[in-house]
Amino acid sequence: MVLQSGEEKTMRVLSIDVMRGIIMLLLAGESCLLYFSLSELRLPGFLHELMQQFFHHPWHGLRFWDLVQPAFMLIAGTAMFYSLKSKKMRGVSWGRNFKHILIRSLKLFLFGTALHCVYAGKMVWELWNVLTQLSITTIIAYLIIERSVQFQLAISVILLILTEVLYRTVLMPGFEHPFEEFHNFGAWFDTILMGKINPDGWVTINFVPTAAHTIWGVVAGRVLTASSSSGKKVLKLVTFGVILLLCGFALDLSQVTPIIKRISTSSFVLASGGWVLLILAFVYWLTDVKGLSRCSWIFVSIGMNAIFIYLFFETVGHEWLLPVVGIFTRGVAELLSLSAPVTAVFTSLLTLAIEWYICYWLYSKKVFIKL
Repeated sequence: MVLQSGEEKTMRVLSIDVMRGIIMLLLAGESCLLYFSLSELRLPGFLHELMQQFFHHPWHGLRFWDLVQPAFMLIAGTAMFYSLKSKKMRGVSWGRNFKHILIRSLKLFLFGTALHCVYAGKMVWELWNVLTQLSITTIIAYLIIERSVQFQLAISVILLILTEVLYRTVLMPGFEHPFEEFHNFGAWFDTILMGKINPDGWVTINFVPTAAHTIWGVVAGRVLTASSSSGKKVLKLVTFGVILLLCGFALDLSQVTPIIKRISTSSFVLASGGWVLLILAFVYWLTDVKGLSRCSWIFVSIGMNAIFIYLFFETVGHEWLLPVVGIFTRGVAELLSLSAPVTAVFTSLLTLAIEWYICYWLYSKKVFIKL
């Protein structure tokens, strides 16, 4: 990791940092067990259904939480395009920056695989972490980052078609059902690659279709940094998002390809990409166009140290900070006669606040930890 002191004195698209911050804050909430704790309150009716949106869909379907990882991948592509454009203005060539991208991707891959060792409490060989996936999609997107939008979109479509072909034609014994959990091509591929299947249905080959998300992020970055009017930018993002949504849900509703996040079916990639682009368009309109950015620092402060805080809350935060905070919140809860579920929510919120403050402190000191 490289410790940088001072922020680059270049024009930034505020919505990119805000969007990234929102994503990281949501992920931090999950690591702090906030959504699980809230669900344990057994909230009535609509509130209970609302909380289910903060958990992945069991298989065929789409929930809000299924959009977080696509948003993570897409905004990485957007930030990468902006970064390259900024560097080229300072005389850094595509080739020179490619070396940086390769080294960064290697670090992402190593951190992603190491996190699974932390989760398991022992050395394991597992490639399901989002950082591992991002390490590959980043390289794919960067290789075509300077090509035309038409070329980039064509490559993303080819990746989705390739996914369809693999799942429908590579039918091995015990893995003959393209869209059935544990019995699909992705699961078979994992038995070859790692000798195991993920118990929750995730598959390594997801990096192929989700590379489309990172490529679409590059396209979004090109739109946001263009010299056209802000109105045209919003219109382009919204139009792109609506087209992806219609294509994704059309494939699902026509029963051609079901929307399944855990194996990133083409319909899922399209639908989730569409939603993320619409959200990005809204955040851009709100912050960069309307200038409603008074509270943006809440998200920017965490978004500027995104990878650092992700690694922190997935390791130190979850394994050490959360239990330590729990010692004190349980003590207070006993004095106030609070129930265990309420105490758990209080513990999660306090832990999340501490993690956010760490990022805010770094941000206030203009210290940004990057790969």
